[in-house]
Amino acid sequence: MVDTFLLVISFITIVVWFVQEKIARPELQNNLDEVIKKGKHLSAEQLQSNTMPGWNDWLFKAIFVMWFIWAASVVMLKDGDFAFVLVMLTLFSGVVVLLDKLLFSKAREAYMSSQKVLDYLSKYAEEQRQSLQHFFGQDMVVGEYAKSFFPVLAIVFVLRSFIVEPFQIPSASMVPTLQVGDYILVNKFQYGLRLPVLGTKIFEVGEPERGDIMVFFPPHDPRYFIKRIIGLPGDQITYKDKVLTVNGKNIPQKFQAELFPERRGGRVTRLYEESQNDKLYSIHHMKNVDRGDFSETVRDGHYFMMGDNRDNSSDSRVWGQVPEKNIVGQAFAIWMHWEKLSEIPSFSRAGSVE
Repeated sequence: MVDTFLLVISFITIVVWFVQEKIARPELQNNLDEVIKKGKHLSAEQLQSNTMPGWNDWLFKAIFVMWFIWAASVVMLKDGDFAFVLVMLTLFSGVVVLLDKLLFSKAREAYMSSQKVLDYLSKYAEEQRQSLQHFFGQDMVVGEYAKSFFPVLAIVFVLRSFIVEPFQIPSASMVPTLQVGDYILVNKFQYGLRLPVLGTKIFEVGEPERGDIMVFFPPHDPRYFIKRIIGLPGDQITYKDKVLTVNGKNIPQKFQAELFPERRGGRVTRLYEESQNDKLYSIHHMKNVDRGDFSETVRDGHYFMMGDNRDNSSDSRVWGQVPEKNIVGQAFAIWMHWEKLSEIPSFSRAGSVE
């Protein structure tokens, strides 16, 4: 719903901007020509208010209200795909900048450099003259905002879509490796360059490996999830008595410690060290909790994911295997920890993740 609304108001905004440049701009210039022809000398404020068509301001206010409603709906409904929003805003601002360059900017510059306009504006003090040159020579408000935001949006779009993306850990499913409130960085090109929103791979770089921590879209949810890769396509995965076996080979576990709950009524947790593909990491098992055994084969083009907090993780045991097209990237670093707004952000956990 929110994304559809964004599409609609982006299109409407471009149409409104086009109407402003094609209709309001000539009317503005005609009104200024009339003032020059009659030899009137108005204050800078009067000149601006007397020449700008009144309907143009109302048009911009209507557009502003629509964008405000969209932003409020994102916050209130907690809806919307950020990747889609970023693509649309970058595309929208880029289209406005390109069309202005091709269709309107030269005509504005030619008008502002005409002798009659230069002679008339020269009668004003320096500060007022610069203000009037900006008013009559710059884009309409929509175009001005688009030109201001486009470089920033374009840089963020490229960085987030193809290089690195920040991600916040929302749950305890990857404890002890990742804690709730950890802010991590995700490598977006490790598993190949993909088109934003569509997820289509356009360039091969590398392939996921067992033991990698991967961010992805699960089959049942449009939100990002983060788990550890346990099985690759074709692997036979067996889980018995809380011990993993991949293709008939046990994944070694080494007992580290027994952790007692901080709060009364909590469960005792056992800390183990596990290793896969030369990656050494820690996992949790809850004492006296049994989620059952299973055995299954990973389908072609899919991956079997599990959380390091083995007895407190919704993963491939619950919602199935992850298709290759749902991959987002590989988590490689923690850069900040900030669990609550009432707390001060901490950088004590900053570093690489295994």
